[in-house]
Amino acid sequence: MALGGYVSIYGQEDMFNRKKYARLPRKKKQGHYLSVPAWKQFIIIAAGVFMNFMLAWAIYSADFMFRPKTVQLPIICQVVRDSVAFNAGIKPGDTIVKIDKAHITNWGELIIAKELASKHSADVVLLRGNDFIHVKLEPAKRWGLVADGSKTEFRKKGFFSAIYSGLRETYYQSKTLLTMLNQIITGERSSKQLGSFITIAQVSGHALEAGFFVFLSIIALISVNLAVINLLPLPVLDGGYLLILLIEAIIRKKLGGKAMEITILLGWVLIMLLFAFTMWNDLVRVFHLG
Repeated sequence: MALGGYVSIYGQEDMFNRKKYARLPRKKKQGHYLSVPAWKQFIIIAAGVFMNFMLAWAIYSADFMFRPKTVQLPIICQVVRDSVAFNAGIKPGDTIVKIDKAHITNWGELIIAKELASKHSADVVLLRGNDFIHVKLEPAKRWGLVADGSKTEFRKKGFFSAIYSGLRETYYQSKTLLTMLNQIITGERSSKQLGSFITIAQVSGHALEAGFFVFLSIIALISVNLAVINLLPLPVLDGGYLLILLIEAIIRKKLGGKAMEITILLGWVLIMLLFAFTMWNDLVRVFHLG
């Protein structure tokens, strides 16, 4: 997971210092962030995140449409004895068709859904012969399922199917990233997995060597990464500014003053510390400093 990206909007820094904006000459007020209504400010802030999601959606959709794939079907070859899957009654030959509310069509979707369900009991629907069977799997890092490597399918999607699959892939990648962030915060996952622009450059280089479509997929993943990170409700991130605009709309009062300025300053300090931490992670990994 990599962190990076920032766009400065003219006048946004005056959001909590409206007296400064009022003193500006008329010419400098043109195009200023505070020169437009609050609802337009909301659209301006949200536009970057929205386009990040749209770019990922477009790339994933094009990938599904133009690159036929051999997919691993979610058919079970083996169930590890005494695992949560074994105890739930899953058997070799079963096909996983649904995990919680997620429809499963390949093994990759199964892995993502399993990751998202690692902290709660998962409702799983199996296809056994002609019968659908409902089972509940207890939370666990490993379910004990082994895929049947011989069960694959060559798939190429039509236009509307590709658009839907691209949207679903964007949603799954966003949800997976949020789960990973939560696990890092709670200590379930190592914070060493965070990376900076060095990670982005290295991964992009390897992806380009692997092929054009792989490179595009990495761009889509980075775009989702940036969108989700920027939506976090932290000061100086887009999510923080959007939250402030919502609060102002609810209380019908503009926020400001010294406390808000200190909050924004602390937000910048947090971002810089996070940047330094991710840079250190990359330097340790690249130069084996640890």
